[in-house]
Amino acid sequence: MAASRAAPRDDSKVVSIAAIAHRKITVPFFVPAIGDAEINAVARCMKSGWLTTGALCAQFEREFAANIGPGLTAIAVSSATAGLHLALEALGIGPGDEVIVPTLTFAASAEVVYAVGADVRFVDVDPATLNVTVSAIKAAAGPKTKAVIVVHFAGLPCRLDEIIPFCEDNGIAIVEDCAHCFPGALHGITIGSWPTAAAVFSFYANKSLTTGEGGMIVTHSKSIADRCRMMRLHGIQRAEFNDQDGGRPTWDYDVATPGFKYNLPDIAAAIGIEQLKRAQDLREQRARIAALYSEMLADLPVRIAPQSKTARHGWHLFVVELLRTVTLSRAEVIKLLAEAGVCASMHYRPLHQMSFWRHRYSLRDSEFPAASAYYERCLSLPLFATMTDFQVEYVVEKLSDIVKR
Repeated sequence: MAASRAAPRDDSKVVSIAAIAHRKITVPFFVPAIGDAEINAVARCMKSGWLTTGALCAQFEREFAANIGPGLTAIAVSSATAGLHLALEALGIGPGDEVIVPTLTFAASAEVVYAVGADVRFVDVDPATLNVTVSAIKAAAGPKTKAVIVVHFAGLPCRLDEIIPFCEDNGIAIVEDCAHCFPGALHGITIGSWPTAAAVFSFYANKSLTTGEGGMIVTHSKSIADRCRMMRLHGIQRAEFNDQDGGRPTWDYDVATPGFKYNLPDIAAAIGIEQLKRAQDLREQRARIAALYSEMLADLPVRIAPQSKTARHGWHLFVVELLRTVTLSRAEVIKLLAEAGVCASMHYRPLHQMSFWRHRYSLRDSEFPAASAYYERCLSLPLFATMTDFQVEYVVEKLSDIVKR
């Protein structure tokens, strides 16, 4: 399949499409952009003799907060799930409260609500953007609603400019699930710097910035930051209580309240520091690949990933929907792609279809028509910063062969 494309990357070391097909070279779903800088940083950390949370974690927190914007505090944690849990706990969300969550998201976005003892109020997404909308939040909000978790799906920012005013007027805290959206922006304002209670990022292995496992809470609120920092490591406090406790030495500590084991080790932070230095460049590479996909898929019977002229997409995922004219099922398409050496995936089965939530709240597909319809035909194509033009072209060629049968 021929396609015009500006400023192609240097593919001099990449074999041709014909050679790829002949040798059955797999196009993986994701490859982390790990180089010598990250490897050397981990080696230096290991040689230092200090592997767990320490100076490198503190440095990563400072640099990440500065990358997002001024006046922010960042708290590194073991995962985005841990970060969401800590954010809700810091807000005092608990039994008797409700938290609005879009059904089209990963399990963690709702599980953290259950973890603090609150109830989940699932809502549908906008079929055009696959994001939660202010209208859905308005319809679901009630006297028990204390927070909403907004998910920037696939890397496309939600309309925070519409959601924030409504939530502020109604005393509803906003926690952003930014697992897909680094580095993203809406109306030129970086995701993570908007005036919400907290924004939580993921550094899982397949994320745009990775530390293998890990996450980061970013907040404008000192009280939320202090609470999250204390609760991420067993509720431990140090140094501040010297006068009251007879001048305890700095190596002593107090457990102010039972907490969790959610800290990020320096080994992971060492990777994150190096990844952060080229985060914008890696996003631009993913955006270029997404643009190439969009161009080459234009004539196929698929709906291309939602985009926006007012937002800077994080491009964590490149999702498409198979149109009804494609007679093969999504499962058959994924199987045939795999046989051709292409690893495709699916994101996500809506949470209202998961047995736990379905039975707990007696949920039906008819309550969530957009997410239910999307799930039936959605497909996630390989997308990673080091992906070559030839690999993109190969994926599209194989998908074209399959859906045009």
